[in-house]
Amino acid sequence: MVLLGTIVNGVAIAVGTLLGLFFTRIPENTKTIVMQAMGLTVVVLGIDMGLQSEHILIVIISLAIGGVWGEAWRLDDRLNQLGAWIEVKAGASEGSVAKAFVTATLVFVIGALSVVGALDSGLRHDHQILYTKSLIDGFIAMIFATTLGFGVIFSAIPVILYQGTIALLATQVQILFSPEQLEVLITELTATGGILIFAIGLNLLKIMSIKVVNLLPSLFITGILVYALQYKEMLLSYLPWL
Repeated sequence: MVLLGTIVNGVAIAVGTLLGLFFTRIPENTKTIVMQAMGLTVVVLGIDMGLQSEHILIVIISLAIGGVWGEAWRLDDRLNQLGAWIEVKAGASEGSVAKAFVTATLVFVIGALSVVGALDSGLRHDHQILYTKSLIDGFIAMIFATTLGFGVIFSAIPVILYQGTIALLATQVQILFSPEQLEVLITELTATGGILIFAIGLNLLKIMSIKVVNLLPSLFITGILVYALQYKEMLLSYLPWL
């Protein structure tokens, strides 16, 4: 079953959130230090991922173009509006569900495990990577739920849609990219995603307020640039003086 790993991931997030709700009655100071710890962890994770790039220009161009697209399409506003709509339907306090939904969605969706795991599920029906991601996401969801509330559980929906789409389209990715280029794609997606995760960490620590959602198109741009890169290398082989 192609979508098994993705479904397990979504369920793990839901279960982790529900477990975390049992620990919501902890002192505010404790919640603050836990959130700061999570922010620091996310920052370190983002730095580690960002430094993996072997074509830093691809990352820079992807972020620049992706940011322009995201601002033009007002992605941040739209995702927050979706969070606010869920909030109204859930009858929660203003801002709580929207913040939890957006923050958790970004953390769970952006990253190498999402892409690599979904590709493995689609190409080889091997769900081990997504099973591992499920354990990690379940734990993070539990921690987030103690500080951000039950809105974290709704992040399971975009995770399933995102990873499920990649898994279903995995055969097309295999056609477009050679095995070597697929490795480059994963590396550069990891690096670009790492910078976005770093930005999420800064938001969690309240150091800056970055509209990370508006930078999400950069992941798509990265794929386009890596695909174009193979033709550049082919051209250089014929025209070595370029």
